[in-house]
Amino acid sequence: MFTIPLYKEQFAKERMLILKSESFEVNTFKYNSGVEAVEIKNTKGHLVVLPFMGQMIWDAKFLDTDLCMKNMFSEPKPAKTIVETYGCFAFHAGMIRMGCPTPQDDHSLHGEMPCASMDSAWLEVCEDKIVIKGMYEYVMGFGDHYLATPSVHLAKDASVFDINMAIKNLASVDMPLQYMCHINAAYFENAIMTQNLPNEAFTLRESIPAHVQPTEQWLAYNESLKNSPPFSGLDKPEMHDPEIVYFLDDISTFTDRAEFRMEIGDKRLITEFSTREFNSTTRWILCNGDQQVAAYAIPATCRPEGFLAAKRNETLIYLESGEERCFSVRTGIETLG
Repeated sequence: MFTIPLYKEQFAKERMLILKSESFEVNTFKYNSGVEAVEIKNTKGHLVVLPFMGQMIWDAKFLDTDLCMKNMFSEPKPAKTIVETYGCFAFHAGMIRMGCPTPQDDHSLHGEMPCASMDSAWLEVCEDKIVIKGMYEYVMGFGDHYLATPSVHLAKDASVFDINMAIKNLASVDMPLQYMCHINAAYFENAIMTQNLPNEAFTLRESIPAHVQPTEQWLAYNESLKNSPPFSGLDKPEMHDPEIVYFLDDISTFTDRAEFRMEIGDKRLITEFSTREFNSTTRWILCNGDQQVAAYAIPATCRPEGFLAAKRNETLIYLESGEERCFSVRTGIETLG
């Protein structure tokens, strides 16, 4: 294994090849917006990762299938909050705050990590795998202090990949932790969603957040879902505007490893993770003219309803001084059969 450090000064609007082998090709470039990007290709597809901006995965395409939600952004924008550049395949939400804030919460949507300015970034290259890593130190005077180390792992000839996060409390006192690996999968009409969890694990979100503007049709549809099993087919796109959201809580009581699938023709999208790491999942379905997303599984440590809700529901995690937690999600697409 060898390491290639990444520096902002290396990136230019002209695409630059920095590594090529029989199994991989890695290019660096800068979007017109000025945001730096690393493209990692293998024989099955490619990822575009933003190494200095929260280590977002901006783009993911494998097996000739674009995995990313339809959105209004043609490129990532320099931003401090995720809503200013909501066009990526996946981002890290958290870490001391996460979710949709209530008026009483003191944080932005999904907290400080999604667009964090990374302190360092590098590639770790093996014959059969490439890993892009980064480090972000969060420190606030008289407040929290932690080190986040995200990474993305792509193996040769693979159409699935791992999204990892390590978080260590550097403060002398306990710190709260809320974390979500926010995967924004594409909406494929007539896709079928399955999982190794029972229907009773699903709870329909009945509250209406401030950003949701319900229609009479949507209210009636949402009412009909309250007494029905969770829908599995994406055959009613007109009913998925505004969004439909399900929460899955305490999923470790059902399985040690959660497995979610979304079948599209002769392929299926997959998301898998340990329920010891992620004891909660959100399903987020939205289909309109500007955004189309079928986030069939968004792993998290708790519901994405903001800090105060998690504190009230006793679903916050607290890290002791010096304690580290690690998280890993496998996602991507594979051929059926």
